[in-house]
Amino acid sequence: MKPENMKEFFEARLDIYEEHMLNEVEGCRGGYAAMAAALPDKARFILDLGAGTGLELVPILERFPDLVVNAIDFSGKMLARLRERFPNKHNLCAVAGDYTKVGLGIPYYDAVITFQSLHHLVPEERLALYEKIHGALKKDGVYVEGDYTACNDAEEEAMRKAAESARREYDIPDSEAVHLDIPLTAAHTEKLLLAAGFSEVKVIYTEGATTVLVATP
Repeated sequence: MKPENMKEFFEARLDIYEEHMLNEVEGCRGGYAAMAAALPDKARFILDLGAGTGLELVPILERFPDLVVNAIDFSGKMLARLRERFPNKHNLCAVAGDYTKVGLGIPYYDAVITFQSLHHLVPEERLALYEKIHGALKKDGVYVEGDYTACNDAEEEAMRKAAESARREYDIPDSEAVHLDIPLTAAHTEKLLLAAGFSEVKVIYTEGATTVLVATP
């Protein structure tokens, strides 16, 4: 089956997305809580990459109700659901776009977060994104990533090769974002983060294939 365009994939599943994440993806509920707990006490400005409908923001905004949030996601329809979830959250800016293709600005954020989004990116794309994230964080900020991780190098390689084969079979250019899972191991993710300039990376939560890690500049 031909891989679906990323935006179209999620918008076609908009009405079942949240139930799937909360009840079928092992580690999501605990991962959301771990992410919220990992934010620094003084957090005021955060950036959410691949924000979707804002599930990960629920425990975060319970802890930091006055937080200023910038959110980016491919799907405008998913971001509309996010806004509906927080109707009185006036200091929330949601932008539809590809976060790999936009600048993230100068050091401004106390935290940058992403949950179950980066496992669609090849390592080179991740490294470039990590470099932008590093540049957008304050010196005492944190990057918190929750994602689907490969359990070992063999699984990572097998899934990468399967994705490459699918692109070749259907003549899909590397520049087109399609829904293909190419998770990295936690160790590979840590290696890329350190290469991007982060000084320390810690895994703070693991359940099933879901891993949450914290990186500091």
